[in-house]
Amino acid sequence: MMAHPRVFLFALVVPLLGSPGSGAEGVPDYRPVAGWAKLPEGFRFGAVSAVATDALDQVYVFHRGKHPLVVFDRTGKYLRSWGDDTIKTAHGLRIDRTGNVWVTDIGNHQVLKFSREGKVLLVLGKKGEPGHDASHFDRPTDVAIAPTGEFYVADGYGNARVLKFSPEGKLLRQWGQKGTRPGEFNLPHSICLDTRGRVYVGDRENNRVQVFDGEGKLLTVFKESGAPYGLFLKGDRLFVADGRGQWVRVLNLEGKLLGRWGSRGTAPGQFQMPHMLCVDSTGAVYVAEVDGKRLQKFVPRGN
Repeated sequence: MMAHPRVFLFALVVPLLGSPGSGAEGVPDYRPVAGWAKLPEGFRFGAVSAVATDALDQVYVFHRGKHPLVVFDRTGKYLRSWGDDTIKTAHGLRIDRTGNVWVTDIGNHQVLKFSREGKVLLVLGKKGEPGHDASHFDRPTDVAIAPTGEFYVADGYGNARVLKFSPEGKLLRQWGQKGTRPGEFNLPHSICLDTRGRVYVGDRENNRVQVFDGEGKLLTVFKESGAPYGLFLKGDRLFVADGRGQWVRVLNLEGKLLGRWGSRGTAPGQFQMPHMLCVDSTGAVYVAEVDGKRLQKFVPRGN
């Protein structure tokens, strides 16, 4: 029987997420919860692109198949789904502090905001029209929402930029171009914000995370992220879905690698292109797999 992958630690650290666990120095050693999501009969995930949780720890899953946005409760019970009439190709997914659901659709070149029940509240980008001006995207990858309602879009596949919008969707500023120098991008694939308003951008093909202030000034670069397909900040920890390394990395807010888990494979705890991820209020980690076509849940061992 294959043993579950364990977290490998590289530094003396404070307890991760404040949760108990069997990892050294208090950092949890995560275990997978196999078969967590209970799908309705006849329902199958396509490529699972992203995952997010709300204030109730309901789990929203974004995948490339029928009913692309699926919601479960914290126990894995299916609650509802939507999106067949609005989504072409799922990519990024985030939930703001009021429970609204934000997604990026790389097939239609759009960013959409939904209510928690699936009502469309805002659409940015021209459907089916790639572009690089203020009213177009070219396969936008991710979105991050500030407490003030302003939001940032990583416009990553066709373009190489970050755009900042007002809560109403007015473009305020943008920055970035394709390249390898500081401040440039080679596929800005994921984006998130910390409590100080700093903007973390997963610069995937440059194998780094670039950190900016809210106006686009480069502050620092993290070089221990691997290929940062997905980013999620929880407290003072940055969780990274490294889609090439086939594991989850954990960094501190200085960019130092604290630990990682996973390996290539199909067993519970292994990965086939971990794409994006999130952490709920209890410290459980959810990882979306594109090639594996599944969502995995991890909890600190002993929980």
